[in-house]
Amino acid sequence: MDAQVLIIGGGIAGLSLAWRLAPSVSVVVVEAEASLAFHSSSRSARQMQPSYGPAPIQELTRRSIAMVREISASLAAPILKPRPLITVGSEAEVHALAAGNANLVPLGHGETMKLSPDLRPETFAAAVLDDTAMEVDVPALVEFYRSQAEAAGAVLLTEAPVTAASGLVHGFAVVAGEHTITAGIVVNAAGAWADRVAAVFGVRPRGLVPHRRSVAIVSTTTPANPAGPMVEPADESFYYRPDGGHLLISPCESVPTEPGDAHVAAADIAELIHRINAVTSLGITGVERSWTGLRTHPADGLPVVGFDGSVPDFFWLAGQGGYGIQTSAALATVAAGLLTGEPAAGDAALAAALSPQRASLD
Repeated sequence: MDAQVLIIGGGIAGLSLAWRLAPSVSVVVVEAEASLAFHSSSRSARQMQPSYGPAPIQELTRRSIAMVREISASLAAPILKPRPLITVGSEAEVHALAAGNANLVPLGHGETMKLSPDLRPETFAAAVLDDTAMEVDVPALVEFYRSQAEAAGAVLLTEAPVTAASGLVHGFAVVAGEHTITAGIVVNAAGAWADRVAAVFGVRPRGLVPHRRSVAIVSTTTPANPAGPMVEPADESFYYRPDGGHLLISPCESVPTEPGDAHVAAADIAELIHRINAVTSLGITGVERSWTGLRTHPADGLPVVGFDGSVPDFFWLAGQGGYGIQTSAALATVAAGLLTGEPAAGDAALAAALSPQRASLD
């Protein structure tokens, strides 16, 4: 099987890139698991928050929301809906968080209680609001990327782990499951396995470490307003938001772990329930279900996107951490521009910040 571009990894990074590339080049996507978007993309909290992350991430998120709005408008059912984010804490904590972040608007104590009446008023002194934050239907977005990529001619192969690769004059011959694929360019979009995949190609790893992050759906004595905001403390040690008739909660743990099928630490969820019950009147009564995903990033916390620099024809699209969903559309567009040699004129600084050759990865 031949392809101009072979994408390793069938999560949201690989599928969104296939969506952008397939109309103009031949693309094959290989996924080690039996289903696409298994490890992280399907286990996210489904938020797109322009105030979240460092400046390059905020820019990518802003662009992605605009792009996903257009995608949503083309579908039978919308995949975006407003889900404002309220951050609470001490005056000093909130001031430090809001400094220089144009997406955060100060909220008075009374305004905060009006938007989130389940908060106990004595538990915070100040608050800020990101009223541009959105909740996204991740399965629908993943399906859009997948279906559009396939419609444009991309070939998607599951149960196809990459086990061997050899360099050619241009590109690589790659063994993935039962398939041997010859590709001019290989894209490493393997998520938690990205450094391991790089090793197969003789590429220097970039220190991409998976971290587990758990989420639970819980029942409450007092029903949360289905249209209510996401709420978090300024130290980002947990969050909660309505999820249908229940509450979605996360302890925001970031525990380094080996790549694999991550599992919930029950003690983390139990402790979080105690914390949320102490600061709200919701009264969490039980866990309906819980799951854990992997957030993989390098030490500097930014994605790794671009040609390797040492091994020709090897391209990185990895290390998105907790920003993979909210940056997917824009990051795929930036990556596609770099791959085809047609980057957008205004993306030079962004590409440099994400480059696999940046000094912070040495």
